[in-house]
Amino acid sequence: MKKFTVSLGILSSLCFSHFALAQDTPTTADLLKRIEVLEAEKNKPKEWDASLYGWVRTEYNFDSRQSAYAREYNLNLYPLDEKLDANGKDINDAGASNFLAITSRVGIRFKGPDVWGAKASGNIEADFFGNTELNKSSGGSGSIGLMRLRHATATLAWPKTAVTFGQTWYPSVVADVFPGVANFNSGIIFNPFGWAGQVKVAQKLTPELTLTLVAYKDREFQTANAIGASVNSATFNSSIPTLHGQLQYKTKTVTAGAGAEYQSLKPVIESVGLVSDETVNSDMYFGYFKYANDKIITKLYGITGGNLHHLVMLGGFAGYTEPNSQESYKPTKTSAFWVDVASANPKVAPGVFFGYTKNSGVEAGYKNLYIRGASGARVLDAVWRASARVDFKQNKFNISPEIEYTAAKWGDMNAKGKAENNLKDVGNFRGMVRVMYSF
Repeated sequence: MKKFTVSLGILSSLCFSHFALAQDTPTTADLLKRIEVLEAEKNKPKEWDASLYGWVRTEYNFDSRQSAYAREYNLNLYPLDEKLDANGKDINDAGASNFLAITSRVGIRFKGPDVWGAKASGNIEADFFGNTELNKSSGGSGSIGLMRLRHATATLAWPKTAVTFGQTWYPSVVADVFPGVANFNSGIIFNPFGWAGQVKVAQKLTPELTLTLVAYKDREFQTANAIGASVNSATFNSSIPTLHGQLQYKTKTVTAGAGAEYQSLKPVIESVGLVSDETVNSDMYFGYFKYANDKIITKLYGITGGNLHHLVMLGGFAGYTEPNSQESYKPTKTSAFWVDVASANPKVAPGVFFGYTKNSGVEAGYKNLYIRGASGARVLDAVWRASARVDFKQNKFNISPEIEYTAAKWGDMNAKGKAENNLKDVGNFRGMVRVMYSF
């Protein structure tokens, strides 16, 4: 009897369990609904997203002549003028070389929830180039190798309008039409270079045509310092930002555009013990063109204007003595152009670059000259550069050997700040290899 009772209990339990299991087993329709919910959740746009990017970059440079440079010869500008010793030998006819990895960089791109109906995104990026030089004049100090802010922006983008604020490229630096050279000089003194704090509004007029308006203030790269000025005081003292306008046409194969800007700087607020309201006012004009297909990439860029010092180009401004003994200012004029032609091959891509810049001087009668490209009573007349490279690319790895020759013509400075007499041609040959691994 006892065994029968136990057996009956077990049987009852099994029957109940089977019934309960049958009740809990989902149907095919239930399973499909659950799958749909999971897929919808998976495909739902992320409210926040971020991605890390950057590269490790190492360069070896060899120069045949002493040059104006930044960061231990990593960035070369132009070869220095002849400097003769007591025996008539040129002191600057001496080479230099270095290994550096300070142009390695890291950045974060991010996007977040919509703001006022606009897609919100941004990025922040830094490298290790530093902001100050390590050399004799700095007394052994400098920031080379320390982290430097390059870009820090946020953008609100509507279907036809985008507003960007923060620090990014000068608006005259066109990312799509940028020299493809391996050298970190990136075509500097022929092509504008640098970043600035700004507000930028880009308005699409048609699917191909965009109007861009920018207001910015110089930061890391700035105008030369007048007597009594401190670093970047000319920008800080000015009540208005630099104003820039640009029109760009862009299709799948062609990018073309032109722009202009107006800059008003106030070098000092005090001169000879009196309040100074003197400003240096300048305008600048530029144009560019790019054609690219699956075989070749061709780029051209031209620029002319006054006081281009802040764009890491030749020129600046001059100081004139007024009747009250204060100093007034006028910009020097500089013109430049470059062309870059390269293969679009994804594995092995040769390329060539040529750039030219000319110092067109300033109005006569100046007392002081605050420019890039002068040394004592000597001044640059013109500089040209030719280079050839080959990019060997495999996945995210890149090796680029490059040869480069930069020629400069120096002369005695005349009353208009131009080279006139005792002209001397000097040149620097640079051989380099760049190795990059991107992520």
